[in-house]
Order: sequence, then structure tokens, then C-alpha cells
Amino acid sequence: MRIDLHTHSRASDGTDAPAALVRAAVDAGLDVLAITDHDTSDGWAEAAQAAAETGLTLVPGMEVSTRHRGRSVHLLAFLVDPTYPPLAAELEQVLRGRASRVPAMVSRLNGLGIDITEDDVRRAADGTAASGRPHVADALVTLGVVPDRTTAFDRYLGWGRPAHVDRYAAPLEETLRAVAGAGGASVIAHPWGRGGLGRPDEATLAELQALGLTGIEVDHQDHDADARDRLRSIAQNLGLVVTGASDYHGDGKVDHDLGCNTTHPDELARLLEVADRTAAASGRVTPEVVNR
Repeated sequence: MRIDLHTHSRASDGTDAPAALVRAAVDAGLDVLAITDHDTSDGWAEAAQAAAETGLTLVPGMEVSTRHRGRSVHLLAFLVDPTYPPLAAELEQVLRGRASRVPAMVSRLNGLGIDITEDDVRRAADGTAASGRPHVADALVTLGVVPDRTTAFDRYLGWGRPAHVDRYAAPLEETLRAVAGAGGASVIAHPWGRGGLGRPDEATLAELQALGLTGIEVDHQDHDADARDRLRSIAQNLGLVVTGASDYHGDGKVDHDLGCNTTHPDELARLLEVADRTAAASGRVTPEVVNR
């Protein structure tokens, strides 16, 4: 069984529509897919319909933008009720922060002599809920300023680059509690990857586990073999779920093909067991795994 638990559609910064993402997963030989767009559940319904038609098992999730000790942390939240008020409030604030920094980035790019407008970015975002830097990058590609997103981030939009603008991210501790309250399970994405939590040690992850953390994403393109071995050992020591995934964005990110990293079926079972328990404890109406 081939399981990919971290992917993005056009509901955020991927380039495939949710249904096309599901079909691409089937074509890639996947059996289970999680759709985890940034800070939104907007793609769930379309993806669920496509999964029902194709027979693919679909796990609804999202990747929440959080911050811990001054560092960015991407938290995968699986099978949450997105209407749970504490979680919904944080997501709304994160999305406002994403949208509000677009004018500032455009202004900085204009100051560098680049002729780009907010309308260019809106066209690139095409109505997605989670607009932001990737869509500014896409607009720069369309305008011929850069050849691809990676170059746009490396040259202009990444941390420390001339057009980078910070934005709001939800506090990690509060978000962990909110995910549990929303009936879901949480996994830190690429914890030792670029721009992540700052290589959290076992003690830090144990503290986060006490707040509700379910697992860590070990097998990811941002982790080399040594990082994977060490993270797997930490997860084993703490009893955290171990996941693996592509972090697929379609044409928006190279070297992240669907299924390039996968999750073991036993680890998926553990993740779903936690979600079942938290859903029961929360009393929330949570999304179902399609074709479970």
C-alpha cells in the first residue's frame, strides 16, 4: 500500500485542481492520499468526490502556518472540524495575514524596478483561499521576470531577500490544542527542513507531544538520510507517529513527485486511531476518510 500524506492543490499553492490532484495520485500508483492545503479546507469536497469516483482513499487535512519560539512551523492537521471556533479563528487570521502582505511584496518589487501589480498576483492565485508568496512567484514567472518559483524565492521572496514580508502565523501551542479540540490529529511537517522549527530536539518534541502533537513527518525531501534516521529514533523513543510524504505542489515545486516519500500502513493506522479518539472526545462532527 502506497500512502502520501502531504500534498497541495490549487485551493492553496499547488497547480492542480483538487480533483486533478486525486487523479494524478491514482496515476502515480498511490492507494491513500491526504490533501493538505495551506490553512484551508476549500479543496476537500471536490477531492472527496473525485476519490469516491476513482476508489482512492482520501484523508482530508490542512497545513496550518504556525510559529514557535520565533520560528515558522508547518503543522499538518488531519481530520479536523474546520468550523471549530478556536481553529477557525486562527485560520481566518492566518489567511488575512497571507493576503495582506501581497500589496507590501508588490510594492517592494516595484521598488526594485519590477513592473508587477496586485492584479497580476490575483490572476495567478485564481481565487484560492490561501493566496501569498507562491502566487507572487507565479506572477513573476508569467511576467518573464524569473523562470520558475524556486528562482523567485531565491532571488526576491525568500527569507532575507529584498521583497520578503513577514506575516501572522498562529502560535503552535494554541494550534495543537485547537486541532485536538477540533477532533483531529497533528503532525509537524519537515521539522528539520529548511525554514522549519530549527531542528527541534527530543525534549522539545516531548513538550509538544504533551500539548497534543501526534507525530512528525520524517521522510521528506528536505531531510537527508542522517536526519531521517535521527528523527525516526526520536519518534520511536517518544511513541510519535512517523509519516512520509511528497509535499507535492504540481508544477509549483520540483523534485516533490507524488509518492516520492510514503507512510507505512501501520503508521497511518496509528494516526487514524488518534483521530478517532480525539473526534470522540471532542464531540465535533469531523470529516470522514473517503473509501476507508
